[in-house]
Amino acid sequence: MLVTVDDVLTPAELQQVRSQLANAPWAEHQSAGPQAMLAKHNLQIPEGSEVLKGLRLTVMRALNRSPKLMSAALPNKIVPPNFNRYTADHDRYGWHTDSTLRYLPDGSCLRTDVSATLFLSDPAAYEGGELVIEDTYGEHKVKLAAGSLVLYPAGAIHQVTPVTQGERLACYLFMQSVVKDTGCRSHLYEMDQALMALRQKHGEEQAEVIRLTGLYNNLLRRWSEC
Repeated sequence: MLVTVDDVLTPAELQQVRSQLANAPWAEHQSAGPQAMLAKHNLQIPEGSEVLKGLRLTVMRALNRSPKLMSAALPNKIVPPNFNRYTADHDRYGWHTDSTLRYLPDGSCLRTDVSATLFLSDPAAYEGGELVIEDTYGEHKVKLAAGSLVLYPAGAIHQVTPVTQGERLACYLFMQSVVKDTGCRSHLYEMDQALMALRQKHGEEQAEVIRLTGLYNNLLRRWSEC
């Protein structure tokens, strides 16, 4: 399931993040497994950098206030976000799949169910740099407006195509969902979105809306692991 969420960051937050990134340290060969490292040709803010604290706090606050993101991902835990940079000299991230397990700063382990990319550069500011995600229906190219985000299964093979001009800034993160199975999570998301539309049309007190809400919660109760 691929879901886009517009305007995750406000214009003020986006400006603040860009300002911090302009003065951030960047390094090669960060946070990737042996196979992915062969495909990774970008720059990333190193772990432990002071600027990461403020950047991560801004992004996490934005994620928590997005009902659509919460509905689609049903997050239980979120790996602290990271930030990357693509230019003509560090231009791409070839085909790869994200690691199943990620280790948090406190040493605990998190299973990755959902991956997310938050776009921070305006699409007109760079050429190339599409996020390409492969699933059973083929390849999907994603290049969103700055401040918008895409969610996709962490197990999906994907790449960032070469940036031929300009600069592509982005934030990426991984989530462990309370619903491990991608198909079940997709059904719940579609049901929740339909319920939101029904509530707006008929109100909260209609009998059918109440019954469908109960069904959604009972399915979530059956499928959740928390």
